[in-house]
This record gives sequence, structure tokens and C-alpha cells, in this order.
Amino acid sequence: MLRASLRQVSAALKEGRVAPTELCQRCLALIKSTKFLNAYITVAEETALKQAEESEERYKRGQPLGILDGIPIAVKDNFNTAGIETTCASNMLKGYISPYNATVVQKLLDQGAVLLGKTNLDEFAMGSGSTDGVFGPVRNPWSYSKQYKEKSVPKSHSEDEESNWVITGGSSGGSAAAVSSFTCFAALGSDTGGSTRNPAAHCGVVGLKPTYGLISRHGLIPLVNSMDVPGILTRSVDDAAVLLGSLAGHDPKDSTTIQDDFKPFELPNLTDVSKLSIGIPKEYHAPGLSSEILALWSKAADLFKNAGAKVVEVSLPHTPYSIVCYHVLCTAEVASNMARFDGLEYGHRSDMKDSTESMYAATRREGFNDVVRGRILSGNYFLLKQNYEKYFVKAQKVRRLIANDFVKVFRSGVDILLTPTTLSDAVPYTEFIQEDNRTRSAQDDILTQAANMAGLPAISVPTALSERGLPVGLQFIGRSFQEKQLLTVAKWFEKQVQFPVIQLEEVERHDSDVFQHQKSASFS
Repeated sequence: MLRASLRQVSAALKEGRVAPTELCQRCLALIKSTKFLNAYITVAEETALKQAEESEERYKRGQPLGILDGIPIAVKDNFNTAGIETTCASNMLKGYISPYNATVVQKLLDQGAVLLGKTNLDEFAMGSGSTDGVFGPVRNPWSYSKQYKEKSVPKSHSEDEESNWVITGGSSGGSAAAVSSFTCFAALGSDTGGSTRNPAAHCGVVGLKPTYGLISRHGLIPLVNSMDVPGILTRSVDDAAVLLGSLAGHDPKDSTTIQDDFKPFELPNLTDVSKLSIGIPKEYHAPGLSSEILALWSKAADLFKNAGAKVVEVSLPHTPYSIVCYHVLCTAEVASNMARFDGLEYGHRSDMKDSTESMYAATRREGFNDVVRGRILSGNYFLLKQNYEKYFVKAQKVRRLIANDFVKVFRSGVDILLTPTTLSDAVPYTEFIQEDNRTRSAQDDILTQAANMAGLPAISVPTALSERGLPVGLQFIGRSFQEKQLLTVAKWFEKQVQFPVIQLEEVERHDSDVFQHQKSASFS
């Protein structure tokens, strides 16, 4: 049952084949036995069981609140949750309990979803490995899968899986690991430059970044206001569509959300792709792209071509400038957003009592890690009076050019863009930490952040296993607010590639249901 889709579980709950409390207890038991993954910062066991009991009562009365009633979900720890600690994986917010729920969290609870807990991340979502939070790094569930263990040969007898585990990607690594290891059926992440799609690709799950303004940001602790979007992590494209339908729409508390009503949709089963035009942006053949991913990308393009779709090479000429432009805009907004953490109103406060200024300085020195402090420094440098025009304004102009590149390509008749999500499969933790966060983020965000700068919807779909037995994802980028088309194409692709199911001993033990394994990676 833990490996079923949202719709299957919802049907099982309706038919009484499983009770919400039993489902919740199974997930909680699995969270405990996969504790070594470090996917969760806070597990809200009591609250979750209480919510599951309430859900059970509704099912007994025959009045479930909808498809999500009784479904266990997890939320990244940078969304405010009333009554449950919200830390952003930082000393600055350790112990902070928000007085209100983020709009997306409230919407899930209003539909009867069961909130299992808050997931791990890079501190304040700044990073691409989920390794820089104060609660320690998240481990990729695939490090412990049968598929990876069979392929990875330890260099020496002393080297065991303790030093061989790979990262989840970031910054929503906790949410991706939680979904990948079957501890919940869906999770919320946030996506500023790829923070939902990157870990989705590394953990073999679906990661959706909706169009900017489609889902409310109210209650998501901001990183970069003009790019942040709540992201959705699920095990299938259909499940992502279900969650999107529950979360999208106008929110009076967030002025950047769309004014129109959003109508939830069921994804059709696409049989004919001949009317589709798929664009392959040549600039995404970026330096550092592994030959393995390049081959999978070509294979995916051929898959569409052979099915009758029109596949064209397109150009997004300003792509090479996008990562530098993103860095300037990102740090500038970070510097502005982090000013609220001053030790006065909430969060950590230093004991330094010499003066208000020294208390400010000490609070921020103690509360933030080097990565956050580094970004604040860069951002303030770009915003200095003498630098503002030279860096910030220029970067805004380049951002407009990047957005226009996409507009031109979509106007030329292309429906969907197909690109890699990451440069390679997940790297071992010991290798990942050889380079600093700034260098890593610049490499890892290169294929994902342009969609954030243009505000476009994008989804990463697990495609195949690499030679090392680790997941590889490909990314589809769609037109603004055309999520239905984007997800329909992604669903067709998902069906063609038949991505294999992760084989984890912990899950085998907990999920006693008879489960038919999907075919092994037929695509790779």
C-alpha cells in the first residue's frame, strides 16, 4: 500500500481496505526505520495520528473531504506550520513555532491530508545538496537500494556504505528522500533555482515547479521573492497533477498570485503525439554535462521523434549568462530578505549586551552559517549605491532577455522544451563536499534556474538508472500557465520509459502488500 499512487490509496481508503490511522502508523514506522536518511527534521507524530483519526471519522460517516483525505504528506521545513517548529535548518530559527500555516499547508489540511512532519534542507534553502543544514546532510535512499549496491564496488574492504552514500541534491533533499523512500505519498518543496527539480532527479521522483504566481507563496519563508515557487514532489506525474489541483489558485494574502480561478484537471492519456513540437535547446549541452546524460537526452528526443512528434533544435542565446545573472539577483534579494533576522522579534537572540548594534552582529554571526553570511555579503555589495546600476540593474535587464528567449521559442510553434535536469547522477557525499557551496550551486543550478528567471513551469521526470544504478531525470519546460499540456506530455513520457521502482529492504519489511514490481529500466 505504501507504494501505491495517490488515487489508488484514496480509492482504498474509500472502500475501507485500509484505514487512515493504519496508513499513518505504517508511514511513521517507516520514518523511524529509515531515520539514518535524515530526511525529517521534525516528525509530528501526535498531530499526524490525531489528523488521521479525524479523517477516519469522516470516512466512517461517508463524508471524506476529497482525494487527499487521510493521505500522509510531508512539508519542507521552510513553510510555516502552526504548532509545529519551523527551523529552515538554521540555528537562527531553532525552536521557532509559527502562529499561522502557510497557505499551501492550510490548503492541504483543509482537504484532510495528514501532515507527518517537516523535512530537511540546506540552511534557508541555500544550496544544491541538502548538506549544509544545521541538522546534518540528507542521505539519498538510492544509496541503500539493491540497484546501487549491486553496481557499486567498494574501493577497499574497509570502505562500506557508510562512506559510499550519495547526496539527494537540494535544497529540497529531505522532501525528495521522504517521497523516494515511501515514508509519505507526496511532499512540498520550494524551488528558487531548481531546488525541487534537482533533488527529484537525483532521488528518482517527479519534481514539479509550477508557473510563478500559480501557487501562493504566503508562509513560505522567502529566499528570492521574484523567483520562489512552492514545488511538488510525488512518485508519478498523475500524483503531481492531483496536488497541483489542490494547491493552485488566487490567494488574497499573496499579491503575486493569479486573479483567475484555477480549475483542477485530470490528465488525459495521450496516444497521439504527432501534433506536438518538442524543442531541444542547444545551449543546454552545457560544459560538464556527462556523456551518459547526453545519451539519455538524445534517446528521449528520438523517442518523441519515432512516435511522430516534431523535434526541433532551438536556441536560447542568453542561457550562458543566466547563471551569473541568477547569482547577482539571488544574493541581492537574499541580503534584503535576511535583514528580518535581527534577534529582536523572533528566532535566535545573542546574549551580547554591549549595544544594540553588537547584539545584531552577534545574533547574525551565531545564527547564520557561512553560506548564508556569504550570500548576504555578496548581495549587499551588489546593492551598494556605486554598484547598483552596474550589477543589479544590468542583471535585471539580462533576466528580461532570458525570459524573451523563451517567449520567442514558444512563439515559433514549439510546445514543450526537453532538457537534462542535472549534469550527472548523484555524487558521493565525500566528493560533493570537496567544493564549496557557491561553486556547487553554480554548477548544479545551471540547467534549472532559467525557468525560475522566466517564471515558467518545469517538471523533472525520472528517466532511467545510470551505470552506477542511480536515477537520472530529464526536464520538460512549458509555456506560462500551461501546466495541463506540460503534465500531459510528461505523463506520456513517464509511461514510455517505465522507470524502475527502488528496492529498499526497509520498505520490503514494512509493506507486506503483494506488489508487482515494474519492469526494470527498459529505457537505458
